[in-house]
Amino acid sequence: MRYAWLVVVLLWVVAFLNYFDRLLITSMRDPIVGEFHLNDAQFGLLTSVFLWCYGIVSPFGGYMADRYSRRKVILFSVFIWSAVTLWTGYARSFPELLATRILMGVSEACYIPAALALISDYHTGRTRSLATGLHMCGLYTGMALGGLGGYIAEYWGWRQGFHVFGLFGVLYAIVLAYTLHDRSTALPAQESEPNNVESVKLKEVLSSLFKLTSFYIILVYFAVLGMANWLINGWLPTFLKEQFHLDLGEAGISATGYMQIGSFAGVIIGGILADRWQRKNERARLYVIILGFCIGAPFLFFMAWTTVFTWAILGMLIFGLARGFNDANLMPLLRQVADSRYSATAYGFLNFLSTIVGGLMVYIGGALKDANVSLAVTYQVVAVGLLVAALLLLVVKINNKPVK
Repeated sequence: MRYAWLVVVLLWVVAFLNYFDRLLITSMRDPIVGEFHLNDAQFGLLTSVFLWCYGIVSPFGGYMADRYSRRKVILFSVFIWSAVTLWTGYARSFPELLATRILMGVSEACYIPAALALISDYHTGRTRSLATGLHMCGLYTGMALGGLGGYIAEYWGWRQGFHVFGLFGVLYAIVLAYTLHDRSTALPAQESEPNNVESVKLKEVLSSLFKLTSFYIILVYFAVLGMANWLINGWLPTFLKEQFHLDLGEAGISATGYMQIGSFAGVIIGGILADRWQRKNERARLYVIILGFCIGAPFLFFMAWTTVFTWAILGMLIFGLARGFNDANLMPLLRQVADSRYSATAYGFLNFLSTIVGGLMVYIGGALKDANVSLAVTYQVVAVGLLVAALLLLVVKINNKPVK
């Protein structure tokens, strides 16, 4: 069991780099735009191509983790995206920068499905949600600290940040090569579901997943959640600035800080609650996700409605809490709904749909704003949709009972 928790620790660092590396470029906008003489569309394209590649490759990355080895896919992903991060610091033209973002999208897409599947291989019913949630804290930390790129660019130059963190990631991939192992090669298999990779064929994976009505329901739910999350990522600083008359710096910090605080608390509380409740009710993980957004979605609506910033902070905290409930329990839920051998592929499809639809929502939010439809209205509509999608999860069927 000690090694199972070591896996979480090892991958927490990777999860941090996963988000921190991808966000560095957005927080270093001014010096990059100035050096390469980019317009806003060109700079926006650097993020767009990342998202498109990330979404498209996610199902394939998940399948490779199911078919061959979670460990090998993780090592490949970390090494390549870290090398690309290092390369970004040496880029000399806009096309070269664009190429680095494409390769980063491809390589990072392979990580999350494989990592969550490996953690859930090691952690059974008693600790699965908490372990998953603690790993997600690494993503939150990378997201929260991604803004440090601006300070790095200001004091040491924008290229230096990519050099330092890219080199660190390459070296850390070497450390993982000696310390990270697949479940079947590290410990006896009596505590976890079997993961016989030799039997995982693409046709069988697709047939198994897409014959399940419950999987379609989870896809719909996660797509709506992706709309909410990407709308928040893309437009919350602007909304807070306009709605509450904040300056740009205060709006940016508020847009990430309060949500992340809520999410940190959510993965811990939601993980512990689900793990304990699961001992008595096999649908506990599902119910924790539903409970989270039955509370969180109305608070997202409330955040968009109120004109008092203190109340908006409360709305962001509670919605972040609900998001943490989801992040701690979604992969464990997938292990109960679908064949556990295909869990990485299943999560890859969720990532694909969420990223594509979420990216489209960022554009729609801007288009509606141009048409004089306020961001507050857009957030309210998405909040109602998220509540409906969460309640739809009630009809999901649990096919695989968890190991207790």
